[in-house]
Amino acid sequence: MMDQESLAENVNVIEKADAVNEEGSSPLGLVLHGTAVLLKWKLDWDWFVNLDASDYPLIPQDDFLRILSFVPRNLNFIEYNKNISPEEYQKALEVIVDSRLYILLRGKMFVGDRKRVLPSAFKLFMGSQHVILNRKFVEYSIQGWENFPRLLLLYFTNTRSSHKGYFQTLACNTMEFSDAVINSNLRFINSDNTARDPSDFRAPNSDRILKREVAFVGNVSADSPLLDMIDAHILHRGHGMVSPGGWCLGSSNWFSDPCDEWGDPSVLRPGPAAKELEKFLMKSIKDMSIKSSSCDHQ
Repeated sequence: MMDQESLAENVNVIEKADAVNEEGSSPLGLVLHGTAVLLKWKLDWDWFVNLDASDYPLIPQDDFLRILSFVPRNLNFIEYNKNISPEEYQKALEVIVDSRLYILLRGKMFVGDRKRVLPSAFKLFMGSQHVILNRKFVEYSIQGWENFPRLLLLYFTNTRSSHKGYFQTLACNTMEFSDAVINSNLRFINSDNTARDPSDFRAPNSDRILKREVAFVGNVSADSPLLDMIDAHILHRGHGMVSPGGWCLGSSNWFSDPCDEWGDPSVLRPGPAAKELEKFLMKSIKDMSIKSSSCDHQ
């Protein structure tokens, strides 16, 4: 039997991934490459969600899809800091050359001897590299119907950790998008990735993760018992199976896969798992309506 991904034809994998230097500008190139491929591959999508291999969902897919269905399509979820830290300031002054932007082989990142001054044409914003972007903003980033995205990309090409500042700076300095930025990436970083005893993730300890206003948890190792807890209590996912949704019509038990029998993929059966996230989003949207700029950098 073919797997669900093959039958649904809704997974596209870039065979040869780009090489990156984590502290360089090549990670930004990787993300922009992914968005460009998505724009070319499909026309009917609304959101680009940037995740790491160590990220894991904290709400079922039906809940996430339902939430995104009522969220205004002009929003971008970009975590940013209004004022950059002294460390980030020093990094912004450096001029770097990331060799992996230009060659496919392993290469080092070079740091120039001279410093540069901070730009006066725009204000720098820094934050998390994990973002959820709407389609129009992605098109603006890639196609650049005005000069600013290209100008900004030239600057960040020689900036350390540019993937932690490009989208923040682009959105918060563009009038069309600056009034619709939610300062969150809907992600919780699991700072304790060393625990191996399943009891470490039982209530009330697990509440710090499960009751947060987020959709994903990050920094989770592949053998972490946290994944088993999430599968069992939140996603209701059996071992070796996909996370079930409203399109799964088969019997639900631990030994059979309910998604072996398909229904209408547009049917959603959301549950209570995303209640806190929904409250957070509704409050954020309400607060946004009374501000002239979400980034508030004037």
